[in-house]
Amino acid sequence: MKDEKRDVMFKEIALRIKKHQFLFEELVKRDFKKKYKRTILGMLWSVLSPLLQLIIMSIVFTTFFGRDMEHYTIYLFSGNLLYSFFKDATNNGMHSLMQNANIIKKINLPKYIFLLSKEVSSLINFGLTLIIYFLFVIIDGVPITWKFIMLLYPIIFIMIFNIGFGFILSALFVLFKDIQYLYDVFTLMLMYLSAIFYTTDAFSPFVQKLFYCNPVYSYISYFRLIVLEQTVPPLWHHILCAAYALVALAIGCLIYKKLNYKFLYYM
Repeated sequence: MKDEKRDVMFKEIALRIKKHQFLFEELVKRDFKKKYKRTILGMLWSVLSPLLQLIIMSIVFTTFFGRDMEHYTIYLFSGNLLYSFFKDATNNGMHSLMQNANIIKKINLPKYIFLLSKEVSSLINFGLTLIIYFLFVIIDGVPITWKFIMLLYPIIFIMIFNIGFGFILSALFVLFKDIQYLYDVFTLMLMYLSAIFYTTDAFSPFVQKLFYCNPVYSYISYFRLIVLEQTVPPLWHHILCAAYALVALAIGCLIYKKLNYKFLYYM
């Protein structure tokens, strides 16, 4: 019965998006153009920004953490790639309702369309950076095998996780503006807890397991297992990645449903 209700809900969402497809596409285009408005290089910054960040981090951290580690640049890039996707998607999602408050007040539209448009924009940026990532993989001499197809698994579920988390943040931001400052602190803490530039080998087995309490680290470690260790993660790792995404989406949808009627009063 619950599965039927869930299927009906997703079909309804799909129909509403299709109904407002033109607006959805225009929102994505607007967000993408706005991000690079009045910049000389324009869309190239989608590639150059993470690339420059990677070069700086690689130079700094190789001296301290990666001297004896093979393919350290790819290890670092893998962590930074997924963490940046999470941060960009959720941070944009958090502001999605308030940035479109004027439209929401005037036109009766499904509010999640504005959040989903932000997620698509972030996904496009992620896709462009992913191309550079694979170029680095080839240049660094990492073998590319059929197992790379499995990278779609963490990408799909971190995308779902970002949407769910974005629902939560955007709803809370309408009611509590302080959430944006707390989130800056949270993402900084999350970066240090995601083992982006260091390995977890130095920690005890118990502490290594605790790292998987961090959803972002779970997606990052999946990526690294496929690319660097040429190993398909175990079943429990697949279940964990899916569980984080689906739970975040369920909580986000529930919060949206309960607080939806309040949004107009606080905008």
